[in-house]
Amino acid sequence: MSYRLPSGGRIDRSRSLQFKFDGRSYRGFQGDTLASALLANGVQLVGRSFKYHRPRGILSAGSEEPNALVELRSGARREPNTRATTVELYDGLEAASQNRWPSLRFDLLSLTAPLSPFMGAGFYYKTFMWPAAFWEKLYEPLIRRAAGLGCAAGLPDPDRYEKAFLYCDVLVIGAGPAGLAAALAAGRSGARVVLCDESFEFGGRLLSERREIDGAPADAWLAAVKAELASMPEVRLMPRTTVFGVYDGGTYGALERVADHLPEPPPHQPRQRYWQIIAKRAVLASGAIERPIVFGGNDRPGVMLAGAVRTYINRFGVVPGRQCVVVTTGDDGWRTAYDLQSAGANVAIVDARKSVGPALLAKADKAGIRVLLGAQAKAVHGRMLVAGLDVVLESGATEYLPCDLVAMSNGWNPAIHLTTHLGGKPAWDAARFAFLPPQALPPGLSVVGAASGEYGLARGLEQGGAAGASAAQDCGFDAVPLPQMRAEDDGRDASPVWMPVTSKKAFVDFQNDVTASDVQLAHREGFCAVEHLKRYTTLGMATDQGKTSNVAGHAMMAALCGVDIARAGTTVFRPPYTPVAIGALAGHHRGKDFRPYRLTPSHDFAREQGAVFVETGLWLRAQYFPQAGDRDWLDAVVREVNAVRSSVGVCDVSTLGKIDIQGADAAEFLNRVYINGWTNLAVGKARYGLMLREDGFVMDDGTTARLGETHFVMTTTTANAVRVMQHLEFCHQVLWPSLDVRMVSVTEQWAQYSIAGPRARDVLRGVVDPQYDLSNEAFPYLASGAVTVGGGIAARLFRISFSGELAYELAVPASYGNAAIRAIMEAGKPYGIRPYGTEALGVMRIEKGHVAGNELNGQTTARDLGLGKMMSGKKDYIGRVMAARPALLDTSRPRFVGFRPVNTADRLRAGSHFVSAGKPATAENDEGFMTSVAYSPTLQHWVGLGLLRNGPERVGEVIRCVDPLRGEAMDVEVCSPVFVDPKEERLRV
Repeated sequence: MSYRLPSGGRIDRSRSLQFKFDGRSYRGFQGDTLASALLANGVQLVGRSFKYHRPRGILSAGSEEPNALVELRSGARREPNTRATTVELYDGLEAASQNRWPSLRFDLLSLTAPLSPFMGAGFYYKTFMWPAAFWEKLYEPLIRRAAGLGCAAGLPDPDRYEKAFLYCDVLVIGAGPAGLAAALAAGRSGARVVLCDESFEFGGRLLSERREIDGAPADAWLAAVKAELASMPEVRLMPRTTVFGVYDGGTYGALERVADHLPEPPPHQPRQRYWQIIAKRAVLASGAIERPIVFGGNDRPGVMLAGAVRTYINRFGVVPGRQCVVVTTGDDGWRTAYDLQSAGANVAIVDARKSVGPALLAKADKAGIRVLLGAQAKAVHGRMLVAGLDVVLESGATEYLPCDLVAMSNGWNPAIHLTTHLGGKPAWDAARFAFLPPQALPPGLSVVGAASGEYGLARGLEQGGAAGASAAQDCGFDAVPLPQMRAEDDGRDASPVWMPVTSKKAFVDFQNDVTASDVQLAHREGFCAVEHLKRYTTLGMATDQGKTSNVAGHAMMAALCGVDIARAGTTVFRPPYTPVAIGALAGHHRGKDFRPYRLTPSHDFAREQGAVFVETGLWLRAQYFPQAGDRDWLDAVVREVNAVRSSVGVCDVSTLGKIDIQGADAAEFLNRVYINGWTNLAVGKARYGLMLREDGFVMDDGTTARLGETHFVMTTTTANAVRVMQHLEFCHQVLWPSLDVRMVSVTEQWAQYSIAGPRARDVLRGVVDPQYDLSNEAFPYLASGAVTVGGGIAARLFRISFSGELAYELAVPASYGNAAIRAIMEAGKPYGIRPYGTEALGVMRIEKGHVAGNELNGQTTARDLGLGKMMSGKKDYIGRVMAARPALLDTSRPRFVGFRPVNTADRLRAGSHFVSAGKPATAENDEGFMTSVAYSPTLQHWVGLGLLRNGPERVGEVIRCVDPLRGEAMDVEVCSPVFVDPKEERLRV
């Protein structure tokens, strides 16, 4: 480690760590980042640029790093595009450079450098348009092969990720001096405080500077504050946690890197945890990001931000160069020069200002530092690494300065990204030469310290303490600001230089290879608005979101347009502040957990009975119950249907959507969403309802029961449960907010079983407590009401039938669902009760002519389905006007009818198309299609439902049914869709 200082820094020199970069072994210390360890070992070349494949080194020391993107680990844990500046070093770490082949030093794609004049901004728009035939054959394959930086693992990620929620009074974002002061003031009040910082160590710039607070080294104050915060029971300290987004309602997204600093997560621990933090108040103390200077070759390895150089010297004990030139436009760069000189480096200062304070000159003279005032960096010498710097002197002459490190400082940008996530526009401050937080901040958020443009240490401590106390007071706690603290209040103001003084490639956006000439080209071609500039040149579109490049690029465009920066403006930022792994956002939702099964209350019982299960929407339902000797699934279905038709069966229908609707206007609300009337429905009754979309087509159907004067329970189809709930919420909140009605989904709260068949009432009497009269006179068809079961357990009973038989639906609290199905089966033993699944349920609904999902396909109207008489002419409802469009009233539209094969041995096929007898099976002759088919055990042949042009008027006609996929065709007779009990005598007994 030839560039490691013999002493100093915050690293633990007693704990040596071995790591590899591009297969070569190196050594670092506990407390290093990968970047600091590489620099300590003299490794400056770490990657290649995206577009031109130019050699790139380490520019910064934080999450703003645009250059040093590496691949970490190997195999299934390989992680591309990770910033070496934020990677915490651990023993055995493996890292590799990316975007190069075959090696980092010899990259074949870098040989395209002579073509760079033809690859300026927007070249792809101009080049790949012609000849058109080349796009698929040449351009697209080449672009796809060259696109991207690192490579994904291509294997399933073996690590776990978690989602978590956190509630607090005060959230403090950033643990620099201002953030620590805010957390301390709020914590002393007793408020629940959460302190987040993206680094693994709290302290912010205090870790990188040699500062004093109250006459003592800042380290002493930092240690005392961290110890006090750690002792407070209501304060939660969260290092390695980046708050990446601000959302409505005081919600903040944060990513905690739980185990990224380890070779692999410990057992039962996640690698990363995605937090949703809900805070009453928040204090943003995110600091500031240093700006680079645009000059020729400013992207070469060995060109770094001056503040980052101080970080490597003071925090990590690394001096990145021996012969150094500090190029600055403000006082802050001089501090880097002093620290470099103290670390044993030879230093020269190039300051664009023509005059500076006498104290700076005196200190530099005493340290033996050469100073060039009124001078600017022109261009770097060196192919792979910095070898020297051409400087344009005040006189206009050019001087060559030999060096291996160029530290540049062009002022600082407050890190205001989070302040714009809810639409706020940054405000340009001409005095600070920076964009400051917008006046319209996210509700409950205050900004302190360098993030607010107050760069001084004393002022930051004062602001932070006051903001923390104020936030705690707003939450109802007694809080006082921290006592005044003395600190040297050096600012970071500068007189920035935006335009380069060279014709060589001078980079504005390092990650996307956007140069000063690209900005000039965008201006010449009319892309002057900052949003157009961004998209034409890709300025600020990389993973760093322009943290180091945006202001420079926008300032250059403003100068070219002859306007000030305030008028030119800036783009705003959107979440996430730094990249977030998809695994962290997904949490446990991977593999089957991406869409986990929802199990019915009777699932365990059905599994014991050997049920075959099927996915229906999000649910896993029993499809049928096979027995030994069955030839196929149809044998089981026939057995189950016959059991219901002849005696009794039970089916779990808990998956039906159930929505509890209450309020003085609940009946009127239903009147407006259903096509039929509801205000006259009596308490204790249920009614079938059909709802339309606004375009007049059917959305869903189901039964709704009136349990009380202002209390209804609606059922929906399983597939449309969520959609209907969304629809109802929209209707209430947007269309009729004045209606006194509330609703909540209770699908998961109730287990519901359909008990169907001639002996259904007998079975039910063995389950419902004896004080309830279940006779036909006391509880007739479409009755509903509260009952108790099992000796006092509250339940609900509905006399409704989907099978066409005498049937009831019994709803019990979901926690009793498993016990209920077993009690029902026990009560039904004397009658030979059988459980039946979704296949038998479907067969019986087809036999009875009930429409379901196949018919409610979003393309049918109430009239198409033979339900036109339900459409009330006495009231308005959703979809009424649009349902009356002439095309939807056309009597030749395909309408709902039944079909039976002329040859009863024929098997009908769903999806088959209808043509009139004697006509060829062509699209021109298509008259409709078969929506549902089933083998009817009752009729002992196949039956079908479908949509046929002029269908009801053609009952008795024989037509041709054609299945072009299977090459089958047969004659079918058009008939009533009700195949069983057309007079509805069975379900009313």
